[in-house]
Amino acid sequence: MRKFMARRATVRAATVAVASTVLLGPLLSTAGAEPASPDQLAAESLPAELVTAIQRDLKMTPAEYLDRAAKAQQLRNYATDFRTQRPDDFAGAWMGTDGKPVLAVTSLDAAKIAAADGYQTRLAPISADGLENSVDQLNQWITGLPREISGAINSVAIDFLNSQLVLSVANTPGGHLLNLPTLIANIKVILSPNSGGPVERRPMGGDTYITAPTPLDSSLHGVDVCSFGFNSVDSAGNALNISAGHCNPNVDKGTGADVYLPNVKNLLASPKVGSFVTANLGGRSALDYSVIKLNDDAVRAGMDQPSVRGANGTTLTITGVADPITGAPVCKSGQSSTFTCGFVVADRVETQLYTTEGQSKTIRGFASSACTLGGDSGGAIVTGTLALGITSGSNAADAPNCNEANTQLAQYGGTASLGIPLRPILTDIDANSGGGVGSGIQVRTRSHA
Repeated sequence: MRKFMARRATVRAATVAVASTVLLGPLLSTAGAEPASPDQLAAESLPAELVTAIQRDLKMTPAEYLDRAAKAQQLRNYATDFRTQRPDDFAGAWMGTDGKPVLAVTSLDAAKIAAADGYQTRLAPISADGLENSVDQLNQWITGLPREISGAINSVAIDFLNSQLVLSVANTPGGHLLNLPTLIANIKVILSPNSGGPVERRPMGGDTYITAPTPLDSSLHGVDVCSFGFNSVDSAGNALNISAGHCNPNVDKGTGADVYLPNVKNLLASPKVGSFVTANLGGRSALDYSVIKLNDDAVRAGMDQPSVRGANGTTLTITGVADPITGAPVCKSGQSSTFTCGFVVADRVETQLYTTEGQSKTIRGFASSACTLGGDSGGAIVTGTLALGITSGSNAADAPNCNEANTQLAQYGGTASLGIPLRPILTDIDANSGGGVGSGIQVRTRSHA
């Protein structure tokens, strides 16, 4: 999220910085998940601007992109079943740089099983459960630190290749003085730029919305800019859009706010298209998401369709829902950087967000190498033509464009973005709906043979 006029710091998103070698095991599957590999669009049906982003950022053809996305979901399904059946043997799964699926295991017996099923294997000294328990211990230690020290810690991830935790620390005096606990073994520290500030740039049309703590007709104080995510519908037929929780300016108060399409010539005349009905930031689920209920004017304008918008107003049709798996190719849309692409570099990352009241919120998601700029928060992340997650944070928030971001951040491993996986969001919305708005929520998709 970024500030459009008044710089009211609602949430400071910690920088996401994850080395490309960080390989994580799958997140636990959620209840009621639909099949992970539905039909996708054909390569020739992808919008030209997305094809350009795929070729530019991934060095792939559209067909290769769709094929690797499908194989990643097949690996995800296999890894989830394998972990359920042999939790002590499972040590991670990822798509290799050559596009081949890899399963890490802790025993030769488990390696033989995975190899017989056609997967490359790698032996690891500790299981995924063991490393994730270490993450929980480290996070407990972080939450007990003074704010001026904990604020230097950007994120915690797991490097399964080297069986270690990876702690991203801001390249500041406070970060340099961090005294890590000795009881948790094998902690690797990577220095990243300090957290970025807001970017004051004119919002684009089509995939942008603005919001404020009070109606726009009263003032322009504290106007925020974010991006629409995935259009959805609940069991009552309400037209909904899933975006980022920190985009709701009243998330700390537990109340909603109105959402507008920006009229850049006269912001006070911006048409209202909906309101936040739910917003979550951290808490038990550790998710960052919001639900916007679209009004009748928005529906009549076609804003409830199963598509996401990218460059020059082109749209990509969504055909299903997917889960993050390391090495899967991803592309994202957003109001600042439009279509950009990358790979999932870690499918479990935990970072801290700070509210205006100084509260620290633990957020859990996945990291990708796709460039994300200020204002892209809430935007859609896809793998193939499947809905994967929404954008939460980035280490390039203060960059004017992705070319400059790639240059400035090359020494830190390149651009990195934090995404919030979609399936846990849907599950959490439904579980907390109380049978009201959001009950039975599903992402709008269009099936293709």
